Amino acid sequence: MFDFPAIAQSAQKPFKPYDWNTPVHYDEDRKRSFHRAATQRLKALAKACGWDKPAFDLRSNKAGIAVSGEIILHHDAVYISVSQSRMGSETGILIRTCKSRKDYVGGTNNFAPLRLLDDTAALAQRVMQVIATRR
Repeated sequence: MFDFPAIAQSAQKPFKPYDWNTPVHYDEDRKRSFHRAATQRLKALAKACGWDKPAFDLRSNKAGIAVSGEIILHHDAVYISVSQSRMGSETGILIRTCKSRKDYVGGTNNFAPLRLLDDTAALAQRVMQVIATRR
């Protein structure tokens, strides 16, 4: 169904690892850096998945001072949210299927570690596996 070798091949060179674990709340410079890095990686993810710009929305909500906010890639088939979860960095990426870009409820929540943002091919494979479960 999905051509995982093609996904891996289309993904650009891995990113230099980013420190996803250092808290960004109460630190505006760090939060700005977190949002910039996550946005950059989600753009690369969309490219690796073969999605052109009209096929997805990319949003950044910095929220209040006490939280990281969230960076969202919303495609017609999947909703991906990146944040520093209070549950830890292993659950910082939320991936769930959806029926359209107007669907904010979607399917079952699937979580991935923030460190996958530095490995576009692995994250693209994880996203495609979640999409494959779409009903």
